[in-house]
Amino acid sequence: MEIIDKSSSNEMYEGESKSEVLALLENKVKEWMEQHLDKRKLWFSSDFLPADEKSDENKESVISKLRERVRGIKDSARVAIGLNLITEEGLPHFHKLIAKYLGDDSFWAKWNNMWTAEEDRHGNILRDYARDSRLFNFSHLEQMQYAYVEKGFSPDWDKDPYRVFVYTTLQERATQYSHKNSGAYIGEEEPLINGILGKIAADEAKHFIFYRNVFKEILNIDPNRALQSALAIMPAIDMPGISMPNFREMADIVRRAGIYGPREYKKIVEEAISAWKIEILTGLNEAGRKAQEKIMAIPKRLERAAEYIEHRTVKKSFSLELIYNRILVMD
Repeated sequence: MEIIDKSSSNEMYEGESKSEVLALLENKVKEWMEQHLDKRKLWFSSDFLPADEKSDENKESVISKLRERVRGIKDSARVAIGLNLITEEGLPHFHKLIAKYLGDDSFWAKWNNMWTAEEDRHGNILRDYARDSRLFNFSHLEQMQYAYVEKGFSPDWDKDPYRVFVYTTLQERATQYSHKNSGAYIGEEEPLINGILGKIAADEAKHFIFYRNVFKEILNIDPNRALQSALAIMPAIDMPGISMPNFREMADIVRRAGIYGPREYKKIVEEAISAWKIEILTGLNEAGRKAQEKIMAIPKRLERAAEYIEHRTVKKSFSLELIYNRILVMD
């Protein structure tokens, strides 16, 4: 099916016409949901951490042993877990952004509700773990969570449904990297959180595949406008936690630890370009061709940006109330 562009600067029309394209994917969404459910194995916080009134003494001792192990976790790893945890707490904002275009009675809405329920477990288990293990200054963590959720998340791309799915593709992959690499960074020092982060990363990988498939189909139906939307997002994405207190300092610590930074984002963009076969798309109009050309140049720009940041990086000390203002020095 070919979508014919209408010359209009009317933002409302653009959003509505692109939502019509999403409606064409209803059967695909049903198929992808079924595939997702076939592979899914639900887990919950109580599978990892004893929480029942009838927990026996052996289970209670799990918490004591956990607190002993946690004493050995590096402060940089604590910051990474804190960043991941508070980022997950932004879920209400993302449900709203996705629901905006999907209506209440469709497989799109069913997906969004299911995705929200699955994602909700991530923040729950990280919060339970942090409280049980005494990993942070917990009262400060709660204040950060509240400030983040209260401030909201209203990106400038939320009026374009195509951009929403470019962003969710890249962001889900970035979140997967962050959780998985945080677990690897901690390693066997604390195997429980390593396993928890691995479970979360596996969920994020499945969600990433769904959103990547959505945008691939959008490209098949409406390639010219889809490429322009992708171009608006792909050069850089703000992670959803950007409005949380101390975000930039925490993100810098995570980058210096080798968990997530510009080089990881470059890999994510290269992967998306390849999966969406952007380089070999044909039959484009002038605007589509220009967007295609600019997208193909993004990885080189990201490489230069990564090198620039690395060359400017010098030893730096951090002090965050989340970790009781202990001094953290990193190269």
